Amino acid sequence: MNGINVAIVGVGNCACALIQGVEYYKDAKASDDLVGLSHPDFAGFHVRDIKFVAAFDVAEGKVGADLSDAIFANPNNVIRFADVPKMGINVEMGPVHDGVDDMLKALIKVSGESESDVAKILRDSGAEIVISLLPGSAEEATKFYAGASLEAGCAFINGAPIPIASDQEWSNKFKEKGLPLIGDDLQDQLGSTVLHRNLLQLLVARGVRVDKSYQLDVGGGAESLDSHYRGRMRKRGVKSSAISQDLPYDAPLVAGSSDFVPFMDNSRESYFYINGRQFGGAPIKIDIRMEVTDGPNAGPILMDAIRGAKLALKREIGGALESISAYGFKMPPTPTTMYRAERWVEEFLLGKRKL
Repeated sequence: MNGINVAIVGVGNCACALIQGVEYYKDAKASDDLVGLSHPDFAGFHVRDIKFVAAFDVAEGKVGADLSDAIFANPNNVIRFADVPKMGINVEMGPVHDGVDDMLKALIKVSGESESDVAKILRDSGAEIVISLLPGSAEEATKFYAGASLEAGCAFINGAPIPIASDQEWSNKFKEKGLPLIGDDLQDQLGSTVLHRNLLQLLVARGVRVDKSYQLDVGGGAESLDSHYRGRMRKRGVKSSAISQDLPYDAPLVAGSSDFVPFMDNSRESYFYINGRQFGGAPIKIDIRMEVTDGPNAGPILMDAIRGAKLALKREIGGALESISAYGFKMPPTPTTMYRAERWVEEFLLGKRKL
């Protein structure tokens, strides 16, 4: 199979984990006892088929640096689990727009380099797929890169909670050009939202009536800072809506960032409370704490989304991909349960489902 040429927007912790992951799992086999990777092969493509050809950021210390160095530059603080060789890709200066507000400036010093011609760089690099890993509140910047992807003829994967794949107008634009669109708001491999959703699904399947539930997230790093201060209500709305997809009835549900703790670095703690009734109306309460490292949590889902987008390109499918979006993102164009989303992906890979 041919390689998959990928451009990254936002060289933060998620990008760092993704790039390390491609190096770490490049020789993975399905027969191996793998830790952390569900699909060495996905859509007929191996992890090593993913090739990074361009990158954009705005931070001093990243712009102008080789991508292999930029992924470890401040304020990135994800764990190092792979040695990434020089990649020969200089990180380009992208437009700032609303990507860095006054709060994020405490962590990020904006580079003084001139803005690059994003669409031209995408074309010249041979990029097929653009992944946007911008802060969750960067609405103008996210829309800019979606437009640049269209102009350059690239598929677009939106990791932020900004309506792109879930917006009919954007979906139509990508469909008209025969370009796949995936999003919105990346759902981690085992983050708070996916755990919460699966707990609710289990309870419903076992006949438990869920009366109310909440999920509170505390973390460090730039994304947690942005999620708590600038994008708190947007993120809360997206997460609360995502977990509600797995309840077949209405119940009070709240999920979102509750605090930013600088010394937590790239770790995140989540607290879950579920109150319900089981057989005979007997009460049941669940109280759970989970701690994860944030950046690597995004890696396997991004790898699957990239390879799913490539398959759609090969099949000449344009517009929002319902299956991959529902499988890996909190705000997909067609919301559904976790179990159904996984079936949709299987059907899409087998050619039994168009989108």
